[in-house]
Amino acid sequence: PYRGNCDSFLFFHLSCFLIPLKAATAPRISSKRLALNYFDMNYKTQFGSLWPSIRISLLSEQKYGVLLNNYSDVESVTRDMEVLNAKGFNFESQKSELSSGAEAPAPSPTSTAISPNIQCYTFPKGDISRFPPASSSGSVPPRAFLSASALVSLAAGQVAANDISASGTKRLGGVLHSYVPKELHKAVRVTSLDGRNWGKVEKETYDKVLVDVPCTPDRQCAMEEEDNIFKRIRSQERQMLPMLQMQLLISGILAAKPGGEVVYSTCTLSQLQNEYIVERATELIENQYSIGVRVENCNHFRKLFHDTFSFSADCRLGELVLPHLTANFGPVYFCKLQRVR
Repeated sequence: PYRGNCDSFLFFHLSCFLIPLKAATAPRISSKRLALNYFDMNYKTQFGSLWPSIRISLLSEQKYGVLLNNYSDVESVTRDMEVLNAKGFNFESQKSELSSGAEAPAPSPTSTAISPNIQCYTFPKGDISRFPPASSSGSVPPRAFLSASALVSLAAGQVAANDISASGTKRLGGVLHSYVPKELHKAVRVTSLDGRNWGKVEKETYDKVLVDVPCTPDRQCAMEEEDNIFKRIRSQERQMLPMLQMQLLISGILAAKPGGEVVYSTCTLSQLQNEYIVERATELIENQYSIGVRVENCNHFRKLFHDTFSFSADCRLGELVLPHLTANFGPVYFCKLQRVR
């Protein structure tokens, strides 16, 4: 009798535990699905009838470009690009503009010319070919793959690169030192400081500053579960992004010399993280530091590269590259500023 009672007693209590355990292990909405739900709610309002085509492009394979390494055998790599039928879109775009006989755009207070040292290749619109892996028999790789989010060039003088993440700093340092000859390594300084303090530590130091901020990387959030910022445990981090972005942009402006140029960039479609950050940061830096900032007109780049990228027609400040199935780059937002005092 005792054994029977014991069995009944155990069964009763186990059944009580099994019911909530089953509910607790029920499938939860993935971070990718949370991201897409958020995008559908916000970007449908922002882009209207364009959103379905942008959405399917975000969920499709991304297109890449190639940046030639000027410290490698450029002529050999250029021939390889021609064999692949890839086009040098920066040079081709400028030649097309000159040959069209179109009226030259009004000159900008700062130069919009593209350095001849920057040579970029991609496949034409509608061509979904892929670049083969780069092989190198020399001391530096001949080219780097780009998602068209940033172009980095080492000019005469010093280059400083900062990332608060230790792993990010290690990766950044490795890339720079891999693509730049050893004799020029001393010209590149890589640090791991809080970028919000950079403007105080390096006040009025640089001629040009790139502020590539953390954001909700829309394509990655829609495609990858790992390290997705839409994970529930990262909700507070995601909500604080606009404040962090504004602080980093202000810090970048403070680090620029009077007359220096600052480029703010993200890989999101979000107006809140793009134009609104530029507007708010320039307003605050005027009020708090009495520093004037001019937002540059970047329409020149939209006209120059309209055959390569798909640009938003409704971006009030800067330019926004939209994902499109025939030219599946981005999203990329960039805005050029000049510190006037």
